[in-house]
Amino acid sequence: MLENIRIVLVNTTHPGNIGGVARAMKNMGLSDLCLIEPRRFPHADASARAAGADDVLESAVVVDSLEQALADCHLVVGTSARSRTIPWPLVNPRELAAIVSPLPAETRVAIVFGREDRGLTNEELQRCHQHVHIPVNDQFSSLNLAAAVQVITYELRMAKEMDVSTAKPRWGTEWDVDLAEGRELTLLFEHFERTLTEIEFLDPDKPRNLMPRLQRLLLRAVPDKLEVNILRGMLTAMQKRNQR
Repeated sequence: MLENIRIVLVNTTHPGNIGGVARAMKNMGLSDLCLIEPRRFPHADASARAAGADDVLESAVVVDSLEQALADCHLVVGTSARSRTIPWPLVNPRELAAIVSPLPAETRVAIVFGREDRGLTNEELQRCHQHVHIPVNDQFSSLNLAAAVQVITYELRMAKEMDVSTAKPRWGTEWDVDLAEGRELTLLFEHFERTLTEIEFLDPDKPRNLMPRLQRLLLRAVPDKLEVNILRGMLTAMQKRNQR
């Protein structure tokens, strides 16, 4: 399972932090690193901080957008250090490990870490099924990027080492169809937005957080490929009916 866990770093400013993350990943047996528009990479500081995890750096994939990073992922978790305008399912690292461990080995999981100074935006977090928060000292809550990755990947490794044969996913479902990938969910949300606009249920000038709340509802369900196809078929039928 650890081989299919992707660590995604968004707009990392300091290359040394990328190296520190690579080292933390290799310590725990992870190797899939994806970088979204890093400020400087490759860089000597990244190699120095990697301290032997050069293979993780060399195989890192650099992309231009979060959509590209998540396109083939089935479960997406965003790291969040603060409460948001729209509450989202929130877990701690140990609970996250309990969610991930029972999933089929081929399930691709992405854990997304934000910018060093301000984390992830609301829009980026709304692309995630779950949010993970590391409980820290309220009087000194600033956590280094590599340290945050180390905490979460440690819990994931511990869950792998322990007997989790009887554990069940938080949502309590055994799937008979593969989970929907990120690209399929993106197309579904776009289809919903178009359809709801066409039938005048969504006013683009006054969206009132309708789409983020709808995304939250659907992501909480962790839909599979067939369920996404059913929903898109329903939307297409609504569009045809509306055109007539």
